[in-house]
Amino acid sequence: MKLKLNGIEVNYVIEGSGPWLTMSHSLASNLTMWDEQAQLLSKKFKVLRYDTRGHGRSSAPPGPYTLDQLAEDVHALFVALGINETHWVGLSMGGMIGETFALKYPGVFQSMVLADTTSRRPPGAAQMWGERIRLAQEKGMAALVDSTLERWFTAPYRNARPDVMARIAEHIRTTPVAGYAGCSQAIAAIDVMDRLKEIKCPVLIMVGEEDHGTPPAAARQIQENLPGSELLIIASAAHFSNVEQPEVFNRAMLGFLDKHAGRGGAA
Repeated sequence: MKLKLNGIEVNYVIEGSGPWLTMSHSLASNLTMWDEQAQLLSKKFKVLRYDTRGHGRSSAPPGPYTLDQLAEDVHALFVALGINETHWVGLSMGGMIGETFALKYPGVFQSMVLADTTSRRPPGAAQMWGERIRLAQEKGMAALVDSTLERWFTAPYRNARPDVMARIAEHIRTTPVAGYAGCSQAIAAIDVMDRLKEIKCPVLIMVGEEDHGTPPAAARQIQENLPGSELLIIASAAHFSNVEQPEVFNRAMLGFLDKHAGRGGAA
């Protein structure tokens, strides 16, 4: 399904019934990265998944984009669908969008799961992202596939699951260059660490032990700045911890959401 909002078309799917739960994907991916989790969650929740601006079947206008803009896309989608309260699950860029949204619109999120994400980019991030953007613009997204898979998954998993690597590689390859560049510029500028204490809803932070892009140290910083938040470091996983260690990820996510799903209802 698609809706025209905030100047673009946003592609989304809704499954299940119960309290609203919204899932936000990573850079160079799309809503299908949550297929396994959505199948489980839709038994208890009304699950909304959407393609972020520049990704999947949503519009990919020229950038740069900002995290505020990506959060406003979510807000417009919520308004269009009549969502006043929702739980949030976001990985990497999806976590950053969630943090930004929670600060702009306090009270909407009943809980948050922030996976393999950060709240402040390290020094040199702009240069690193600039190099990746130039590579995509000059040689196309195919030039980023191998290096991205190496960052997202551990070597043993890549070797054991060529089927998954082929599927994820296709997500990367088919991401519009304009969308990749626009969103890369947005996440390269993230800097909300000092404001995280303003977020009052329950938060579960998860990170792969071998995630080098948004490492456990970044997750610990988020936890330190979010009083009462929970942290789980997932062994034998890199950046896509939901794909590489789905049983551990799903068990922690479902346990956390079960505890907090009673706070308020669906809008």
